[in-house]
Amino acid sequence: MLILAFPDYCAPAERLACRLNAPFELIELHRFPDGESLVRLPAVLPDHVIVCRSLDRPNDKLVELMLFARTARELGAKRVTLVTPYLCYMRQDIANRPGEAVSQRIVGRLLADLFDDVLTVDPHLHRISHLNQAIPLANAVCLSAAGAIGDYLSNRFEDAILLGPDSESEQWVSGIAAQIGFDYAVADKIRRGDREVDVTLPDKEFKDKLVVIIDDMASTGRTLARTIGLLQNAGARAVYAAITHPLFCGDAEAHIRAAGVKEIWSTDSIEHPTSCIKLDALLSEAVRSIL
Repeated sequence: MLILAFPDYCAPAERLACRLNAPFELIELHRFPDGESLVRLPAVLPDHVIVCRSLDRPNDKLVELMLFARTARELGAKRVTLVTPYLCYMRQDIANRPGEAVSQRIVGRLLADLFDDVLTVDPHLHRISHLNQAIPLANAVCLSAAGAIGDYLSNRFEDAILLGPDSESEQWVSGIAAQIGFDYAVADKIRRGDREVDVTLPDKEFKDKLVVIIDDMASTGRTLARTIGLLQNAGARAVYAAITHPLFCGDAEAHIRAAGVKEIWSTDSIEHPTSCIKLDALLSEAVRSIL
């Protein structure tokens, strides 16, 4: 078994290789001035290779993964596993208007054609309950970062209110709260556009409380910023944010910090300065389970 990684996911992949006591090598990647990519693998590969790459900013990365997987097969790999803590294109699971591409189904099929196994963390699924409904593979493995986030929070606080910013977050918030014995609540959100949201806090006392907002991803940061502002108006003593996938598009992080968050903690599903919650223990256990 060999662990391979693209340069943008090098450090987390090295931690995973160390956990698995497996050799690690970096994939060489060059982008030409016209945007095309050159992908270079080790010339000799074992039967089983595991490639690590999160699929934030996915369009170039998907093409490069296709080049990688096809080349790995040509070089003799019989089993090719993808570890992708952040999985792209999972939101669009139906055509909301005639003519729309259902990207979840299309990208899921592409990944199933390229890889024998796909492992990911907290994918953004709406109307399906199992990852293999999107990626038709026997080993389409969906993991949760809730345990790692819960461990991190329990080491920092004796007590706090965990707040989910919308109904979709309740599954993570309630699970973490049960794990560490904290109280939790869930806000109500109405999205009016990519950067426009309305948030309503639940009927709960936040005055003088420590509050940690739990969310699966921070993209534009508008939901988090709006929620932070409401909590401050409600008298919260301090507001923190714990995020699985720190996408932080454009000015998102600056917007969240300007709203008054005390600290932001993210997992290393995507490498970012806030990525202090490591997932290598979770991922290594999942890899061992499919060997």
